[in-house]
Amino acid sequence: MAQLAPIVTLAATGASIYAQSAEAKRQKKNAQIQQRNAQLQQETQQQVLAVQATQDTAERQRALERSVASARARLAAGGINPGEGSAAALTAGLRTAAREAQGADDATYAARLAAGRKSLLDQDSSLRNWVQAGQSVGRVVKNLLD
Repeated sequence: MAQLAPIVTLAATGASIYAQSAEAKRQKKNAQIQQRNAQLQQETQQQVLAVQATQDTAERQRALERSVASARARLAAGGINPGEGSAAALTAGLRTAAREAQGADDATYAARLAAGRKSLLDQDSSLRNWVQAGQSVGRVVKNLLD
């Protein structure tokens, strides 16, 4: 009977390692599915952000064109040539302000994209399962040596 104990222990260890391996495969498959879902969600979020950024840029350009046209019309109505002197400085200032605002929006867009980015590290914890299997084998060897 005492001779059967190591064999039974080895068989139990084999079954335990097999069960841990099967569980690790299930966890890895679930992690891959979750990772794909997260990636799809992130891509959708990036597309939404890109559309919003494009719309904001177009709106800012239209507002700039309206402001410049309005300023030129007022200056022309006052008898000032809108392409020279202080009128040109005014329109250049409007364009500079719009360019700076666009730069700030671009930085915000980049930050929002970066905030939504998931870690590149694999989160399936597959190493943990192998460590547990190694510990099981270690316990069996220890029991056999005792």
